[in-house]
Amino acid sequence: MTGRDPAGSRSPELLSLDDAVIRIVACRSLPVETVLIDGPSGAGKSTLADALVATWPGAVNLVRMDDIYPGWDGLSAASRHVHDSLLVPRRRGADSRWRRHDWETDRAAEWHTVPADRSLVLEGCGALSRSNAPLATLRIWLDADDEVRKQRALARDQGGFDAHWDRWHQQFTEFVAAETPREAADLHIRLP
Repeated sequence: MTGRDPAGSRSPELLSLDDAVIRIVACRSLPVETVLIDGPSGAGKSTLADALVATWPGAVNLVRMDDIYPGWDGLSAASRHVHDSLLVPRRRGADSRWRRHDWETDRAAEWHTVPADRSLVLEGCGALSRSNAPLATLRIWLDADDEVRKQRALARDQGGFDAHWDRWHQQFTEFVAAETPREAADLHIRLP
């Protein structure tokens, strides 16, 4: 990790949420950054992204993969979508966009524009694919203990995720095996 935090070792560093945000903000080196946060369900990606955006110096857009997945089997499709529509145009210096999936109707919904002159935090399972990694300026792998993750994820969705946990976990396991996001990460963080 050139010019960034040397703590990007392959074993996750246990950090409090506040310390994780301080570490990430300290890694900034460009006026406009593209930050990818990936990791398994319930690891704290949304919580970390919210805290990071709240303290980020300057304007930043937050995009959540949860808003993009085209259904419970859409992890890979969403990863390709953010590559083609969001990250590639952004790398060229152009405004980019992403399309929301309406979970209630199970259909594609409206497009959202992301200005090229604002930093971007993209968080969610599938954000850090092999093709997405080189398009980011900072790549973060977030993890937590398995039992803690499952409890968080199932409690967060108030039963909506329960019937899909095993299916989603299998899909994410296949994504990790094929895309090796941990190896692409600059920072490996474990939240308590």
